Amino acid sequence: MSQDLNKLEGELVAEIDGAKDLAALDAVRVSALGKKGRVSELMSKLGSLPPEERKTFGQTVNTLKGKISTALDERKATLETAALDERLKTERADVTLPVRPGSVADGRIHPVSQVLDEVIEIFADMGFRVAEGPDIETDEMNFDKLNIPADHPARQDHDTFYFSPKPDGSRLLLRTHTSPVQIRTMVSQKPPLRIIAPGRVYRCDSDQTHTPMFHQVEGLVIDEKTHMGHLKWVLQEFCKAFFEVDEVKMRFRASHFPFTEPSMEVDIGAEAIGKPGQWLEILGCGMVHPNVLRNCGLDPEKYQGFAFGVGLDRLTMLKYGIPDLRAFFSGDLTWLSHYGFSTLDVPTLGGGLSA
Repeated sequence: MSQDLNKLEGELVAEIDGAKDLAALDAVRVSALGKKGRVSELMSKLGSLPPEERKTFGQTVNTLKGKISTALDERKATLETAALDERLKTERADVTLPVRPGSVADGRIHPVSQVLDEVIEIFADMGFRVAEGPDIETDEMNFDKLNIPADHPARQDHDTFYFSPKPDGSRLLLRTHTSPVQIRTMVSQKPPLRIIAPGRVYRCDSDQTHTPMFHQVEGLVIDEKTHMGHLKWVLQEFCKAFFEVDEVKMRFRASHFPFTEPSMEVDIGAEAIGKPGQWLEILGCGMVHPNVLRNCGLDPEKYQGFAFGVGLDRLTMLKYGIPDLRAFFSGDLTWLSHYGFSTLDVPTLGGGLSA
């Protein structure tokens, strides 16, 4: 038996040394150490041996198995080195070629995220800072302090997402606008205030131009001397910067919002997006209602200000020609690769917002 094992070892080592490439070496490995390999089959003979011979035979076979494994590893290392040397002889790298873009260029910034950065950049240049608040709000913050009456349609279940009532009858809700951020700012900080409040908002609505969740940015200025002229200038400068035009036609139409007085809807001439002769409604605005100031602990005889609100998704559709709002939330990578922005396209007023 010992002679047979020595003969087998010599044959296997010769086959290993004779393997010309990694594929041939792997075939030798399978034939020797595989499930049905010559070394593996030796272990199946243990059961037929007398008990006093089993231990010695098992140790001898394991020793053989170890030697063959070592020989395989050494030959594999030799063959891998030879294969690499052969590749280096034939392959060349042209270091003058441009660097491949890689994953950084493949990734895309969502158009709404890009537009949010553009809006923040524009208003930051005017001295506005970003304020944030929770998505889950109370009736008081979302409606009461904003001078919205109890019977207003916006407070009905068909328009607002409410949570289950608490034991005291009050209900939390998903905010229907980012105006509660303005309220929280006025309650916690003293004028002068100059903020924008971007974020997600939620309403029971869904079609080609409406979704249950969308994005909004609102602005607020409170001090002792702010007037309507300041509001019009801020909006005009914002529209010129955002649509990247030298001039923009604007018209202010009388409207009604419970939290502003007077209130206005703002339209811009569609020349800004290459459609002359049309008007586009883009936002609502007005002077902050005295009742809102009182609800926040501010004296309307001393302070006044203006507020405005605009849908970020709406701005995105107008500026970049996106026809269907629902695609914003579809998770379609093909759509995102077409409408998305490079991760390195950081909007700046100096370098271009949509460069």
